[in-house]
Amino acid sequence: MPRGDYSRALKSVFGRRPVATMDDLRRRLGVASRTTILSALGRAGYLSSYSHAGKYYTLRHIPSFDAHGLWFHGGARFSKHGALRNTVVVLVTESAAGHTHGELTAILGGRLHDTLRSLAEANKIGRVRVDGTFVYVAADSTTASVQLSRREAMGAVVVPPTPELARVETPPPPLDLARVIEVLVAVIHNPKHDAQQIAAHLLARGIEISQAQVEQVFATYEIRKKKAKSRSPRSRS
Repeated sequence: MPRGDYSRALKSVFGRRPVATMDDLRRRLGVASRTTILSALGRAGYLSSYSHAGKYYTLRHIPSFDAHGLWFHGGARFSKHGALRNTVVVLVTESAAGHTHGELTAILGGRLHDTLRSLAEANKIGRVRVDGTFVYVAADSTTASVQLSRREAMGAVVVPPTPELARVETPPPPLDLARVIEVLVAVIHNPKHDAQQIAAHLLARGIEISQAQVEQVFATYEIRKKKAKSRSPRSRS
C-alpha cells in the first residue's frame, strides 16, 4: 500500500475510534508488519499510552490534554510528555510544591511506587520526608528548595535529609505473582544478568520493577546460590 493510502487508512481508523491497539490497526489496515504500521504512525504523528505498557495508540492531534498534559480515554491514559517515567519527572519538576505518591496517583492513576523509587535512585527526581511521608521534588536542589518552602507554607513539617535517614531503606513492597514470574523468566533467558540488569531489561519491556524487588526474588528463590552451586567443581564432576 502506498504511503498516502496508509495515511488515509489511519485517518479513517482513528476517525471512528480515537484509540486503537496494534491488533486493531493490523486488522483495519490489512498489514501484519508492526514495523510498517509504526512507520505509518510515525509519519502521521502519534502517541502511545503510558498505561498498559504502551498498548494503545492515538494520533497527536486527537487528545484534548488537561492542565497536567494528560488525556484519558476509557482505561487508556496518554501524556503529551511521552512515557510514564518522563511524565512523572515533568510533573514533579514543574509542580509548585512537589508531589506525594498519593497526589501523583490521583493525577496519573495506578500505582507508582516502583516508578518513583527507581527515578529517585537514578537521581532523576529528589525525595524528602514531610509529615511522615515522602514528597518528591525536582532533582535540581535550587528548584527543590523552592518547592519545599512552598510545602512548608502550606503547614507541612519538612524533615531535612540526614546521613542516618539516608541510610534507612524502606523495604520494597512485595511483588504480585505475575511479576515474580516475569523475573524468573527473565533470569532463565538471561542467566548471567544481575538484579540491576534484570530490572533494566523488564523496565524496557514496560514492566515497572525495581532492582530491590528483583533482589528480593533472587533471595526468595535462592537464584544466585543455586547458580553458584552449579559452577562448583563438585557439581561438574
